[in-house]
Amino acid sequence: MPLFRRRPPAPADSPAAPPDADARRATRAHLTEFVRTRVGVEAYLEPATRFQQTTVLLIATTGEWTRRRVPDARSARDLAQELGIPVYDVQFTGYPQRMRDWNSRQRARARGR
Repeated sequence: MPLFRRRPPAPADSPAAPPDADARRATRAHLTEFVRTRVGVEAYLEPATRFQQTTVLLIATTGEWTRRRVPDARSARDLAQELGIPVYDVQFTGYPQRMRDWNSRQRARARGR
């Protein structure tokens, strides 16, 4: 299933993959690894704005999170389904408190150094 494809596939005799194919693979690998190595991960969709394209935010039960750009909300939903994690729209649910708590702990640790 073409998760991050924006253009038709290159012909079979094409000398190289599209230039952003490596970035798509790296994004997918990162998100898959995040889900594999953390407990209770959920996906949150962040809509595109004038300054940023659509992003997916993965948040573990500890509040640890990672964010990556995706082509659109459908791609993010498809990925979440493949990874077996729930997906929420941040415009409707907001960000979970555990993420804010984790951010606060990280800032406190950084100041304590």
